[in-house]
Amino acid sequence: MTLPLDHVVIAVRDLDRTVADYRALGFTVAPGGEHTHGASHNALIVFADGAYIELIAFRRPNPEFRWWRVLDQAGDGLVDFALLPGDIAADVAAAKARGLALEGPTDGGRLRPDGERLEWRTARAATSDLPFLCGDVTPRRLRVPEGDVRRHANGALGIAGVEIAVADPAASGRRYAALLGAEAGPGAPIGLGNGQSVHLLGPDRAGVALETRGEGPVSLTLRVAPGGATDDLDPARTRGVRIRRIA
Repeated sequence: MTLPLDHVVIAVRDLDRTVADYRALGFTVAPGGEHTHGASHNALIVFADGAYIELIAFRRPNPEFRWWRVLDQAGDGLVDFALLPGDIAADVAAAKARGLALEGPTDGGRLRPDGERLEWRTARAATSDLPFLCGDVTPRRLRVPEGDVRRHANGALGIAGVEIAVADPAASGRRYAALLGAEAGPGAPIGLGNGQSVHLLGPDRAGVALETRGEGPVSLTLRVAPGGATDDLDPARTRGVRIRRIA
C-alpha cells in the first residue's frame, strides 16, 4: 500500500514564539487547539498537497511520552511524522500480517479554538524510525483546514520528502517494507503517496542526530512552484529544523 504523508511533528518549548518565527519565514500558521488529554496544544502549517507541519508544545511534563522526552533532553526539533491510512484497522492488520507489530489503533482527539471537537485513531510501531498512522474518525477537513490557510507567502506548496536518522538502514528498510508492503532498493528513497518520499540516513550521515535525539526525522524538503525560491530556511527561526525548499 502506498500511503501519503499526513503530517510531521515539531515539538517546541514555546508555541507562541515558534508560531511568530514561522510566520516571519512566510508561512501561514493556523491555531490547532488543545489535545484531549490536556497535556499539549498545537498550531498547524497546512500545505496545498494536504500534508502539514504540526507545531506542538506541552502544558506539563509527560515523561512517559517519547516526544516530551526528546524535547526535554535535546530541545526543540522534529520528533515524529505520520502517514494517512485508507482504513487504519485494515492497514494495521496488513502490516501485522507482514511481521510488523503495531500498537493500536488508539483513540485521540483535539478541541479546536472554535469549540469543534476532533477525533482520530493512531497506530505506532515500537521503533521511532517508522512513522505512526493517523486516521480520522471525524472528517479530515476539520482536523486539516482548507482554503486560504494553505497558501504561504514563501511559496511552499507541500512536503516533498523527509529524512530519517536510523541506526541500521537495512533493518529500517525491512520495517518500512513490512509497514508499506513494498520494498525499496538499498539506499533508494522510499516512495509514499502524492509523490512524497522518505530517505533513510545511517550513522555515517546522521550520527550527531542519533546521539542527541535518537532515531527519527531530521529534516524536511518542501516543494515550491517552478521558479520559486530554493534554499535552506533560517534554522534560528525553524527551531533548529533543517527545512529546504526545492522546485
